[in-house]
Amino acid sequence: MKYILCVDQGTTSTKAFLLDGEGNLSQGTHVPFKQYYPQPGWVSHDAEEIYVSVLKACAMILKEHPEAKGNIEAMGITNQRETTIAFSPSGKPFTQAIVWQCRRTSDICRRPEIREQSRRITEITGLKIDPYFSATKMLWLLENVRSLRQRCAAGEAYLSTIDGFLVYRLTGGRSYASDYSNCSRTMLFDIARKEYDPEFLDLFGIPEGCLAKPVESCADYGMIDLKEEYLKDNGFEEEDINNLLSINGVHITGVLGDQPAALLGQNAIHKGEAKTTYGTGSFTLMNLGTAPVFSKNGLLTSCAWSIKGETSYALEGSIFQAGSVISWLKDELGFISDPSECDGFCNSIEDCGGVYLVPAFTGLGAPYWKPDARGILTGLTRGTGRAQIIRAGVESIAYQVTELVNLMTDDTGIKAGQMKVDGGVCASSFLMQLQSDLLGVTLTRALSDEMTAMGAGLAAGIQAGIYESIEATSKFYKAGASYEPKMSAFEVSEKMEGYRSAVRATLLSGND
Repeated sequence: MKYILCVDQGTTSTKAFLLDGEGNLSQGTHVPFKQYYPQPGWVSHDAEEIYVSVLKACAMILKEHPEAKGNIEAMGITNQRETTIAFSPSGKPFTQAIVWQCRRTSDICRRPEIREQSRRITEITGLKIDPYFSATKMLWLLENVRSLRQRCAAGEAYLSTIDGFLVYRLTGGRSYASDYSNCSRTMLFDIARKEYDPEFLDLFGIPEGCLAKPVESCADYGMIDLKEEYLKDNGFEEEDINNLLSINGVHITGVLGDQPAALLGQNAIHKGEAKTTYGTGSFTLMNLGTAPVFSKNGLLTSCAWSIKGETSYALEGSIFQAGSVISWLKDELGFISDPSECDGFCNSIEDCGGVYLVPAFTGLGAPYWKPDARGILTGLTRGTGRAQIIRAGVESIAYQVTELVNLMTDDTGIKAGQMKVDGGVCASSFLMQLQSDLLGVTLTRALSDEMTAMGAGLAAGIQAGIYESIEATSKFYKAGASYEPKMSAFEVSEKMEGYRSAVRATLLSGND
């Protein structure tokens, strides 16, 4: 049996899986890494720690599946997208990575020369000017890391999203490439021509030579070349070193950003099909087919994947806080000791008692794009207790997704009869039922929540010739639980209006 080694490099951890020729995805291995919050609104990662977490996750999966040793046919990578790294030709990061959630570049986004290009940026890149995207992060690094601008100009430094950095490190610096889905989140990429836009490179002062080469999602990204000395220096045991060295010579043949990877893994491969992934953030994507649609409602348009010369596009709504709301209830408020407790609290009361949470912990994403907005809890009374606040937190996730899906329908004229969902937060049956009620459609949860890894593996398998085509992978999709809408249209309208009122309070509070 031949296997595809699938790496899912996420916001809080890295996972590794094995995918076989019959589309069976193994249980994954999980390596968490530290989150850094140097200032309010700032989020950073140690890029070297991320790379080591990838190696650790791969070592663990190979140890758990000795039958795979020597039988890895290809590697697929999926990754957190906009997170940005500056690193030297040796692969060593100059400083901590700036995470996609980070708001430190809000002031850069307000610069007149950048604001003046807002319309063209949307028309060319499909994005909105926001700290979310990589271009302002790159500019911040150029302005704040000593000698970095000079090094980039001289070809002695690189600026990259996670995928380009991992490809560079895993191939020993022999390959430096990024797929279209990741490139199209930089705010530098012409999604129609599929190349960096020279005017935007000039606008942000970024030399093209320091950026990863844009390539298709299914492509040969180079051959893995791990060094024994590095593995020893980072504390790997002999068995793990031998297992990791066994994948030297394997080619990386598929790379996708995490959200389009989930779209592919969910088998939403035809125009109008949609999925929502509930992770740290929540991301709803609709397949647009081979022609991009630009939103009039503040949504984003990106390349989803490009296979054998054909590029598919996706309309996307990005919510910065989803699973992180549950983490907030647990870690900061101490209201729960485990996320699984949420459903019990939610079901213990009839409703929130008029309490709404707008979780703008790191600003508001689509459709508002207010990077300086801050969270707000409205409708508190003397009777408000822990259960009401927990339920308001869980419900806030569903309200945000519903708003985005309704805007997608307005942009495209397409109302999907089904929403495919995945991600760890889908474990909340309360949330899933509420989401089905608010959308008025059937929610189908994938049997596995690891659809990002699945998508990366499928892309790698197509390029490696393990799977004949993207259509041939449709048979691998396996549905799990489904939820049917039960709520009346009046109740849905009433709930959504309550949430919108809370958002208006956030926007009028002076925090934007």
